[in-house]
Amino acid sequence: MSERRSPTIRRRRLGAELRRQREAAGITIEAVAEQLECSASKISRIETGHTTATPRDVRDMLRIYGVVGAESDELVQIAREARQKGWWHPYSTVLVGAYVGLEAAASSIRAYEQQVVPGLLETEEYASAMIRAARPDFTPDQVAQRVRVRLGRQSLLTQDDPVDLWVVLDEAVVSRPVGGDEVMRNQLRRLVEVAELPNVTLQILPFEVGAHAGMDGTFTILSFPEPGDPDVVYAENATGGLFLEKSDELQKYSFIFDHIRAAAIRPEESIAHIAKLAEEPLWKWRPRGSPWT
Repeated sequence: MSERRSPTIRRRRLGAELRRQREAAGITIEAVAEQLECSASKISRIETGHTTATPRDVRDMLRIYGVVGAESDELVQIAREARQKGWWHPYSTVLVGAYVGLEAAASSIRAYEQQVVPGLLETEEYASAMIRAARPDFTPDQVAQRVRVRLGRQSLLTQDDPVDLWVVLDEAVVSRPVGGDEVMRNQLRRLVEVAELPNVTLQILPFEVGAHAGMDGTFTILSFPEPGDPDVVYAENATGGLFLEKSDELQKYSFIFDHIRAAAIRPEESIAHIAKLAEEPLWKWRPRGSPWT
């Protein structure tokens, strides 16, 4: 198992294995629920990783499936580990813990962003300005909490076993001065700095491309080191986000990402462009309040 183990991933692995064992035993969800005196929906949610199974639940389910010995002991241990809370738990009121859990366990991340710099690449000042603008309902404490979590997540890029990150940014991301001139210039310099890491690839999708494959919206594809952990797509929206795990959905988003990065300018040219913008930003060409024509 990867060093970046996550309770979210452990729930998914456990659920998938329990489903495999049930199907191998030829037993229906309804039959299991009847023997355990619980609802069929509980068994279904355990198998999909949406509900944490207790070690006793797992032991009882495996007994029904005829699984005993070392194999049973291993799955019961995973159930114990799956109940552990991740480091982001204290901030669950302002951040979807499920995404952070998946991100923490990922071996590679592919992301397309239309409007803002991804959290893994943000400076503290940019993050604070962006969150305040995007969530005017947040209190100062809520903003500060989310910024702390976001900065904490960035250790994934520099730890001993760093995640491989490939990001395509729409040119709008580096053209809009979030937080003002100085904050945005520092953010652009940060992008140039982080792109020097061997595990980070950064590209810009220029305006001149016109219509492109990613116009439906921002998304992230998370891949995991264990063969039993399939990819997950996270499509973000104003109310949180949507997790997609079906095979056809994964294929669709991988196809879209491949088309987006093919349309984007090459990484080395992208970094040179960002470095130039840090010195000669686009927003300086049209002062705030000036007419469009």
